[in-house]
Amino acid sequence: MFEVHPLAIELGRLFKEKGYELALVGGSVRDLFLKRPCSDLDFTTNASPDEIFALCKNWFDDIWDIGKDFGTIGGRKLYANSDIQLEITTYRTDEYDPSSRKPLVKFGKNLEGDLSRRDFTINAMALRLPELELVDPFSGLTDLNKSLLRTPIEPEKSFDDDPLRMLRAVRFHSTLKFTIEVETAAAIMLMKDRLSIISAERIRDEFNKIITGPNPTLGINALVDSGLNEYIIPELEDLKMQTDASHHHKDVFEHSLKVLENSIKYENRFKKADENTSPDLILRLAALLHDIGKPKTRRFSNTGAVTFYGHDVVGASIAKKRLKKLHYDKKVVQTVGKLIELHMRFYGYLDSGWTDSAVRRFTNDAGDALNHLLIVTRSDVTTKNKRKSNILSAACDDLERRIHSLKEQEELDKIRPGLNGFEIMQILGLNSTPQDGPKTGKAYKFLLNYRLEHGVVEKDELAIILKEWAKENL
Repeated sequence: MFEVHPLAIELGRLFKEKGYELALVGGSVRDLFLKRPCSDLDFTTNASPDEIFALCKNWFDDIWDIGKDFGTIGGRKLYANSDIQLEITTYRTDEYDPSSRKPLVKFGKNLEGDLSRRDFTINAMALRLPELELVDPFSGLTDLNKSLLRTPIEPEKSFDDDPLRMLRAVRFHSTLKFTIEVETAAAIMLMKDRLSIISAERIRDEFNKIITGPNPTLGINALVDSGLNEYIIPELEDLKMQTDASHHHKDVFEHSLKVLENSIKYENRFKKADENTSPDLILRLAALLHDIGKPKTRRFSNTGAVTFYGHDVVGASIAKKRLKKLHYDKKVVQTVGKLIELHMRFYGYLDSGWTDSAVRRFTNDAGDALNHLLIVTRSDVTTKNKRKSNILSAACDDLERRIHSLKEQEELDKIRPGLNGFEIMQILGLNSTPQDGPKTGKAYKFLLNYRLEHGVVEKDELAIILKEWAKENL
């Protein structure tokens, strides 16, 4: 059995007393049967938006009508020291303009008609309140027990009405581990080009829910196999480079999914106990896309060996361009690009070892993305060769240890030259003029590089070094 939230029962009684119908609907009902936590409650009713507002304005702790044109009144109610979000929508029977996913809102007359417009049968169930009578005209409970995703009406019609439902199918497949019913899956492949009318922001938001969900590799595979990925990150398809006898290399697509899985295991590695441990979007994007430049840089030598020289730099450019098209914010674009561009740097450490100055430079170049970079580096170890895997993991451990040690010694996070701009100007006799400004900047950059190479140097000694340098360079 399930336990309906007490606020839902209370609200149902309020509506019944005033002569209106009210039902808990959609994901709220689905999650009850799945015994999943649900902090937001969705309802549908035969009351109009104005009637809903009048009925609930004194019951809610806070109420808003921003969705009134679509028949929705929202509100917040405090219960057991938690804020519960509720949305109440008038019965609807939407019609769609073929050139847009925005419905032409029409209010319906009954609950069954409202349920018919839902995306999948598992979301087309309702509980009449306060009686808790299950309304399930499309056998959603049966599909829920079968872990099956199926549309309540013909899938072609459903996806033509609202193409975003195709991405939602992949999301539910990924997050719930449900199977997409054969006819529904076939319709997705047939209708995938309808996704072209959906805005980049809506596509990005659904993709984010997939990649930050509990089973993102399921979703990524489904996006690629269905063809929907053509409208998200089409370059992923090119990573499916088959291995063969003469060119020994991994299928880069499978490797990228494995790196994504690894990154999820490590994503809380550097977080403190009181820090947010929610899924890390930047880390997961970087892990998935870290080798996105390999197809464009693949070359074969005379001996048959395959190389991907420069795939880090090329991949960073490809990823940033694609993420910009999906309207990711600047921080996400720049950080993911930096992680991809730097992800091969570690192999220099593995090959020859680094001096302290090289470790400082690596840390300085990574900046705020250092912890992300260390996780991507560690996650990139996917070889099945146990000896090689142990060597790579040990090198990762050693690099992290040295970074930690240098941070403790020198506060590496706050690394600065030993002299500030004013001191540089005094030592070199420069003024704050347009002519001397570039000279001060050049001297500052020299001192920063010197700090990275040699560590902390006393100011008196640094002043002598700066003057000697200036004789040749300013």
